[in-house]
Amino acid sequence: FDYVALKLWPEPVVAVLDVVFLVVITAALHLDGLGDTADGLLGHHSREKALTIMKDSRIGVMGLVAIVCGLAVKWGGILHLEANRALLIALIPAYARSGMMFGIRFLAYGRPDGGTGQDCFEEPLKPYAFCGLLIPVAFSCFLGWRGIWLNICFILITSTLLFYYNKRVGCITGDMLGTMTEVTESMLFLLVSMGSH
Repeated sequence: FDYVALKLWPEPVVAVLDVVFLVVITAALHLDGLGDTADGLLGHHSREKALTIMKDSRIGVMGLVAIVCGLAVKWGGILHLEANRALLIALIPAYARSGMMFGIRFLAYGRPDGGTGQDCFEEPLKPYAFCGLLIPVAFSCFLGWRGIWLNICFILITSTLLFYYNKRVGCITGDMLGTMTEVTESMLFLLVSMGSH
């Protein structure tokens, strides 16, 4: 998609289209999770209050700001990708979605009464489920030092989010899994584009 679009429009426009494409293929599900999680966790709320706020379908100021900032960071990162642009645009969303498996594996589900993402927690995640992560890792070997940097950033972002979730509410929900995807994706695009100016 990106390769064809670059033949038709200037890079800033294509970067917008890339972001829109990433939103459309997930039906904005992860963005919805980002908004709900920001509303719940970024305020000075108790654990119970935060989880209740996240169940509310209405979006608050923090949620709106988080979504706008996330999309802006993603756009800026994609805009300044140069070498291996097409490969990175394919790999980074794969990494971001793989990160959710660590949340499922290492944190307890926070909605015993049911909720978004409950199906992912019905059975313990088997170790072989992580084999899917080997595919983007293998392709990252073609990126040289940028591939090493990509993997380091992925580990740091994922572990930081899990640490924050555990410290803040001691669990994870479907919305928080979606937030992991959006934050990881945006930050990887931003960090991998470093030094491109």
